[in-house]
Amino acid sequence: MNKRTFIKRIALAGLTAPALFKTENLLRAAENRAPVDLAQDSDFWARIRATYKLKPDYINLESGFYCIQPEDTLEQFTRHVREVNYQGSYYMRNYRLENKERIAAALAEMANCSPDELIITRNATESLDTIIGGVDWNPGDEAVLANQDYGAMRHMFQLVEDRYGVVQKIIDVPTHPKSDQEIVDAYAAAITPKTRLLMVCHIINITGHILPVHKICDMAHARGVDVMVDGAHAFGHFHVSIAELDCDYYGTSLHKWLSAPLGAGFLYVKKKNVSKIWPMFGDKPREADDILKLNHTGTHPAHTDLAIANAINYHNHIGGERKEARLRYLQNYWTDQARELDHVVLYTPVERHRSCGIATVGIKGMVPADMASALLDSHGIFTVAIDGSGVHGCRISPNVFTSTEELDTLVRALKAMA
Repeated sequence: MNKRTFIKRIALAGLTAPALFKTENLLRAAENRAPVDLAQDSDFWARIRATYKLKPDYINLESGFYCIQPEDTLEQFTRHVREVNYQGSYYMRNYRLENKERIAAALAEMANCSPDELIITRNATESLDTIIGGVDWNPGDEAVLANQDYGAMRHMFQLVEDRYGVVQKIIDVPTHPKSDQEIVDAYAAAITPKTRLLMVCHIINITGHILPVHKICDMAHARGVDVMVDGAHAFGHFHVSIAELDCDYYGTSLHKWLSAPLGAGFLYVKKKNVSKIWPMFGDKPREADDILKLNHTGTHPAHTDLAIANAINYHNHIGGERKEARLRYLQNYWTDQARELDHVVLYTPVERHRSCGIATVGIKGMVPADMASALLDSHGIFTVAIDGSGVHGCRISPNVFTSTEELDTLVRALKAMA
């Protein structure tokens, strides 16, 4: 074996090294159990919980901002940091881009799209702002979005309004819709012949409401409008197939529900749309339909890219269906109880298919910031306050390491506060 081959194999260690999983026997025994049945098995999930190092000072019910990495991913991420630092510029010049391409292909397989339609970014904001800022806008062009959309993207639309004269058509997504059609109609009513782009959340970050994206895409495409999906809280949380959604653009953060290191995300652009988007940063000349033209952001932490592969491995190790079933079970476990309490308001639809792990709860007459403080100071529960766009409460986002005993503490706290 020559020196170059040896170093290349080291450089690819993040893609090929054996995982450090300590749950092989546990998962092997669960192979024939339905995910919905397994979701209620506290002993099984206690073993999964043991693969995380959890801070004992509080109950962490704020996985929505950043899902902490399991110890396996964290250890391998640290190993990547050391290896990239050890090789220095040699790795960066010889193997960084090759490995990034291979990891992007693994993400594309997981997302059910073509590898030449996906690039690794730093987060959902970078991904979606690349599209908003890259559209060749004309004065008077219209964009449809919702009050419940994430602030960073709404701010980006404001920038293109200020710069290019784009008109924003802002709707309200019904919190408790009677049907999918009610949601589709809300977006359809805002579309005019001047509409160029429609943005929709796959799952609304402030309520946990999963929207009927495929139906919205069908409606918009029939009117000649492209659809950009904010999937920041979807990927790694529940089943995501970009091919099934049939959207034009999709952006997500991998440091959320996939539990990759901070600073990891991806952008999907349907192949036929790549040539329509202007790059945000200059790069060497590329073909108009080469998605890599949108991916030049200078030198970036290559060790984070490598750890994405480890995060995918851990996700697949547990199993996406098992994870989704557990997260939905945990959310329904506490919300079913909370909906029965006086003076308690749930901003998340009651129908099982309209949500997964995230739900938002408020207490009548209580300021969300005060509610969050009381949960932490009096009950040892860490959450985040949501106060805007018609939502006034605390977002509760557990993870696979969350126990039902911790959620019992939450319900007792809500009873006391209400």
